[in-house]
Amino acid sequence: MILRRKRAEEEQWVGEIDGIDMTLAFVRTKQADAARLAQRSPVALGIPTTPSPAQLTTTIASPPRR
Repeated sequence: MILRRKRAEEEQWVGEIDGIDMTLAFVRTKQADAARLAQRSPVALGIPTTPSPAQLTTTIASPPRR
């Protein structure tokens, strides 16, 4: 991108320079975000468990009243 921007400057492609500058700013922002997120420690969510058979109860619903 840097070489492309240099060529755009040499050729005086003003619109191309603006587009490249915007792209470079976006890439730098994404790199900074990625570096910031890489410093975070992972969150421990634990291991899911299933209830034991003794904890499972079934109830029979009575029919609706009319």
